[in-house]
Amino acid sequence: MSTLRRLWRSVGFRLAAHYALLVGITMLATLAIVYLQTVGVLHQRMARQVSASAQQLTALLEREGPGAVVREIERTLADGRSTDEEMLLLADAQGRRLAGNLDAMPERSADGQQRVLRQGRSVRGWLSVRTLADGHVLVVGHDLSDQEALEELVASASAAAAFVAMLLLAGGVFVFRQELERSVGAVRRTAARIALGDLQERVALSQDGDEFALLERDINAMLDRIQSLMDGVRHVSDTIAHNLRTPLTRILARLHAASDDDAGAVQRQAAIRAAIAELEELNRVFEKLLQIAEAEAGARRGRFGSVALHAIADDVVELYGAVAEAQGATVLREPCEPLQVLGDRELLAGAMANLLDNALKYGGSACTVRVGTAVRDGHGLLTVEDDGPGVAEADRARIGTRFLRLRPQVGGHGLGLASVQAVVTLHGGRIRYEDAGPGLRVCVELPAADA
Repeated sequence: MSTLRRLWRSVGFRLAAHYALLVGITMLATLAIVYLQTVGVLHQRMARQVSASAQQLTALLEREGPGAVVREIERTLADGRSTDEEMLLLADAQGRRLAGNLDAMPERSADGQQRVLRQGRSVRGWLSVRTLADGHVLVVGHDLSDQEALEELVASASAAAAFVAMLLLAGGVFVFRQELERSVGAVRRTAARIALGDLQERVALSQDGDEFALLERDINAMLDRIQSLMDGVRHVSDTIAHNLRTPLTRILARLHAASDDDAGAVQRQAAIRAAIAELEELNRVFEKLLQIAEAEAGARRGRFGSVALHAIADDVVELYGAVAEAQGATVLREPCEPLQVLGDRELLAGAMANLLDNALKYGGSACTVRVGTAVRDGHGLLTVEDDGPGVAEADRARIGTRFLRLRPQVGGHGLGLASVQAVVTLHGGRIRYEDAGPGLRVCVELPAADA
């Protein structure tokens, strides 16, 4: 009983059992229909034969009288054809038997199956009993012994087929359960090992190409994504600890100096202002990190709508016009094709501002920056290109890493392009960094709103 309860707790076993029950019911219903149809056809055939013989003898009696019917019955019983199966009886109005092979009048006068005495034996037959106008009673029937044997044969064959089918279904239940356990068990065992902390574990992919193979691939993709996020969290934690230790140490040193009794008012004010500036800078760093985390979590995907990216580019270029002019740089809007994308206007504007700010910062004074929008192959394309010193090919793959600063002498925290990468990923796009010869070209591909 405990083994059965354990099996029943298995989803695979329950599914297989329910399927087997459904197939079994369908098979039994089919066998029952075949049996009933076979027996019904035999009965109908028997009834038609008996009714036709009865009509013929009735017509003969009405046309030529009882003597002709007696001679016909005697001739029929003596011809040797189906004599053992034929049942005939003609009796007068007083019930006296005139001809036939039945020992007595049937008990019921209605047509149908009933038992009668024939030559001293009780047999079952299909009888048609007719009382004629002159009082004569005519009984015509057919022995059902051969038909009963045929019905028993059909019933036995149906029972044997049902038994074999049930055995096959029972075996199929366990085969189905084993196959399901083989496919699901690999996923379950992998999940158990991952729960113990082995994040490198993956489900072994099968080559069947069925639904379970697709599920295994999807689970591995999910695990890859989880591991990537965990690696990112560890990297961010280590980087934050490394990058924040120095400013916090400076802040503590200044505050300790300000708290010294020998410090003058001017020194205290300077230390406090410097500490405030450092803390405000750290606050901006944490805001950036929170924005990146929010974008990676997809929290704002519900606010997506159709956005005119070319209009955002126009606004950002106009906003940075004064900054570019102050450093002697030039910002051009080219190409300037209309572009509608599906996304969050605020996030896209922030990402574009980061790209333009980086281009002006790293392009150097008197650089030329081109901001372009276009539609290529059903995708929206945003490009920000400068003609500055550019980035070495070996370093391009690292662009977008949190806190990465390829030129430490240039101000910043190394979070701008990381936030751009998070926003582009949130919008289902991708970002490429190419050599502009000279300078760097940033290409952002986004799904167009009408794609």
